[in-house]
Amino acid sequence: MRYTLRQLEVFVAVAQHESVSRAARVLALSQSAASTALAELERQFDCQLLDRVGKRLKLNALGFQLLPKAVALLDRAEEVEELLRGQQGVGSLDVGATLTIGNYLATLLISDFMQRHPGSRVRLSVRNTRAIIDRVRQHELDLGLIEGLCEDDDVITQPWVEDELAVFCSPRHALAGKGPIELDRLLREDWIMREQGSGTRLTLEQAARHRRGRFNTLLELEHTEGIKRAVESGLGIGCVSRLALRDAFRRGSLVPIVTPELDLSRQFSFIWHRHKYLATGMREFLRLCRQMTEGIQRSDEIDLPQVT
Repeated sequence: MRYTLRQLEVFVAVAQHESVSRAARVLALSQSAASTALAELERQFDCQLLDRVGKRLKLNALGFQLLPKAVALLDRAEEVEELLRGQQGVGSLDVGATLTIGNYLATLLISDFMQRHPGSRVRLSVRNTRAIIDRVRQHELDLGLIEGLCEDDDVITQPWVEDELAVFCSPRHALAGKGPIELDRLLREDWIMREQGSGTRLTLEQAARHRRGRFNTLLELEHTEGIKRAVESGLGIGCVSRLALRDAFRRGSLVPIVTPELDLSRQFSFIWHRHKYLATGMREFLRLCRQMTEGIQRSDEIDLPQVT
């Protein structure tokens, strides 16, 4: 075999970070060692895998073809190494989750996973839907748990569990307890919204797309808890997953607004790169996710610890 796993590891890191120096830091190598490994790989096969565009290194056509195969081979090599070392656990896993899933479900899943497989390593990245899809496409994440749509041809999507958003307000707000509210009235209200690129915002805007009016966005926040606090203080109304509102509705610190004109249902989904090798750890994590929602119709029915 004319290439080494180290050469492939350097190639993958450079492809992901678009820089030899950044790849070297991630791999704990000197820049010269990383540069030499990449140059030797290209020299051995008389090929070029990356093109320099400004200050960045971008994959060319051959590099794009090689990247998923190199990632899959490195994943398998890691499994072999851990088997030979006799290590406990099921290897390492890089999971990305969108904010609702990351804040309310992913940490519980990871805790269960680590207890069942001590010695395993899990890294969790919490971002919005667009960012998680991008990182899965770039092979920076093994698995994504998202709450928005994914229509990327390089990414496999599998449904997980139904979710539903709810429009809500402070119990002191003028719309509290008023029964069904028409969309035209909602559009006149001040909204505390998620940022562009979030699955929550996309679902809400898609639900209202049949009207010409636009939401009056007073404030954009990237975090669900921040939106809840802003709405609770009376700044405006919001819309997030019922899963995130369950305890607040129970306490009465926030109240739902009935919105018969808006279809706010959506799907939580698993995503991974279509060329991804499903290692043991990834298969086991997916099994635990499905076990958590077995017999559940909607995310806010999942049995979670109550917040007082």
